[in-house]
Amino acid sequence: MSRLDTKKVLVEDLNKLAQDAFSVIAVNYRGTNVPELTQLRKDAKDQSVQLKVIKNTLARRALENTKFDSLNNVLTGPTLLAFSMNDFQSAAKIVRDFAKKEETFEVKGLSIGEGFIDPAELQALASLPSKEEAISMLLGLLNAPIQKLTSSFNEIPSKVVRTFNAVSQIKS
Repeated sequence: MSRLDTKKVLVEDLNKLAQDAFSVIAVNYRGTNVPELTQLRKDAKDQSVQLKVIKNTLARRALENTKFDSLNNVLTGPTLLAFSMNDFQSAAKIVRDFAKKEETFEVKGLSIGEGFIDPAELQALASLPSKEEAISMLLGLLNAPIQKLTSSFNEIPSKVVRTFNAVSQIKS
């Protein structure tokens, strides 16, 4: 396989990955050592986040005509791309947690589709609840009024019993 064919395959694979992803984060990884990056890759794999290091020119071609083409302007220097495959915030959480430990790990930009998001917004995206957390919070909110109603219904017979008990103690 020629070098050109190899590059075409890399571009096609990255393009396919970009089309399936919910969000992508571009990070400058200069100064990060290999064992730390290896640990980051393991953590990312557990969270269904794909990490890719590819030449910027190839990345630009792969991201053309995708929802993440707004990241083309930040693809300079050493760039690691983190693709979130299950939800919008998984990659943001992985990158945020790793950036806390590693000062040289700098976020260049992120996109959740059709637009560029400033790196300062990473914290807001990472703090969003996951789909399962949001559903459980919603169910908790829906369950609260029902619990209050049932406790109120249970309180009525207890009040009647306490009232009869107080009346019988007064009469005796």
